[in-house]
Amino acid sequence: SRKNSKEAQAITATRILLTLLPLFLFTQVFGLSSVAQVVLGKGNSGQYLSINMAFGIGVTLGIYAAGGISGAHLNAAITITQWVLGNLSWTRLAAYITGQFLGSFMAAATVFALYYDAIYDFTQGNLTVSGPTATAMIFSTYPAPSVSLQGAFFTEFTATVMLILGVLVIHDEKNNAALKGAQPMLTGMLVLGIGLGMGLNTGYAINPSRDLPPRIFTAMAGWGMDVFTADHSWWWVPVAAPILGCLAGVFIYKACIDFHNEPDHETENKKEEAGTETS
Repeated sequence: SRKNSKEAQAITATRILLTLLPLFLFTQVFGLSSVAQVVLGKGNSGQYLSINMAFGIGVTLGIYAAGGISGAHLNAAITITQWVLGNLSWTRLAAYITGQFLGSFMAAATVFALYYDAIYDFTQGNLTVSGPTATAMIFSTYPAPSVSLQGAFFTEFTATVMLILGVLVIHDEKNNAALKGAQPMLTGMLVLGIGLGMGLNTGYAINPSRDLPPRIFTAMAGWGMDVFTADHSWWWVPVAAPILGCLAGVFIYKACIDFHNEPDHETENKKEEAGTETS
């Protein structure tokens, strides 16, 4: 019995991993390729808005595709938060994170291959993190020159708080949840809104699995260790700040909204009473 249970868990974890990997790749390719088009096209093939829209579309389609298998775990910060809250087992946590990171790494490799000629034409073969022909920002986020490390951390933290608050609002069945079929689209709009309002300082990573695997890829593909040492070793901020932001956002939601919602049975009783009165 115990052996069968372990085998079932292993099969489930493998199924989740193999599903998440291509789906996260699918989501990331939309976003990273839009950045590549804007940077390499020198503003003639898209603008900042097109990047925001591409990430929103990618998230929407990724959630539609992955929702049935994994509950659309496309953000390591949210996945880790769910594990901290006791909603995920170690096995599923490992499967989700592995799928996210492998998919994101492969997405970076895919976009690099897609725009290989354009990247080398733009840079003349000199792959850099900063300067007039910098291209590392195609794959991972970097803070604006005018932003301090503390300001950048606070930006990522706050943007992720807004992300998790929005996700909880969209999915909270005890409150005023959106229709199930509309939830992916609204989540994509949420990501679009965050990009439109909070992208200036840091490029709104708001997701460790969106930022770290492509950074590792660029370090291996020719940009070197500058991707980790640039901007006062910025790389850890898009990893730590979203995780802390998610945890803080859940606390805020529970304190301000969830704890004040009526229990499910009371809500159902009121619906029945309202139905009786209408009749």
